[in-house]
Amino acid sequence: MSRLTHNEVHMVHRIGWLRAAVLGANDGLVSTASLVVGVASAGSDRSAILIAGLAGLVAGAMSMAAGEYVSVSSQADAEKADLERERRELADNPAGELDELTDIYVARGLSEPLARQVAEQLMAGDALAAHARDELGISETVETRPIQAAIVSALTFSAGAIVPILVAIASPTAATGWTVAATTIVGLAILGGLGASAGGAGIAKGAIRVTFWGALAMAATAVIGTVFGVAA
Repeated sequence: MSRLTHNEVHMVHRIGWLRAAVLGANDGLVSTASLVVGVASAGSDRSAILIAGLAGLVAGAMSMAAGEYVSVSSQADAEKADLERERRELADNPAGELDELTDIYVARGLSEPLARQVAEQLMAGDALAAHARDELGISETVETRPIQAAIVSALTFSAGAIVPILVAIASPTAATGWTVAATTIVGLAILGGLGASAGGAGIAKGAIRVTFWGALAMAATAVIGTVFGVAA
């Protein structure tokens, strides 16, 4: 009889780029829309609104890229340091490292003899990879990639930020704030749903939590623009 096979689709391999993409697009849409709404609420003309929006796009994209690169680089540095330490320990005390890996498998439910056998076979192949995966929790699937994260963050921030700017261009000046706010709420709901779906979570939950905070941010900037606006 032939063995039945099936393909399983897991979401963990998407963690690196998905996190940066969702964060970037959401931040670009919310921050730029909030900026546009705030400036529009102050009674500014179309030129001032568009300048503020474009400045927010450029500054935000660069900030997101830099922040994501520094953050992920720090994590990558920590992982490299842990791997180097593990490499030295394997060279200096292989027996102790074998016992350590055996204890890990015993804690996960294997019997002592079987755990020992598994540890020996894995260490005979690639000892560092075995310890990185099972002791440190580092694998190729969740490996940190600073440059990738920075580029994805900048691009997705820009993609999100351009939406309220385009809406502001197409809207009558007097209705810019309300039009941008309404469009942004719809965009956030779609973005939250897509992000949740890509990560295997509930679409409705993802949409609601994103739109709530986006609406709150735009309401806050609208109040500031209205209170401190110099135009009637």
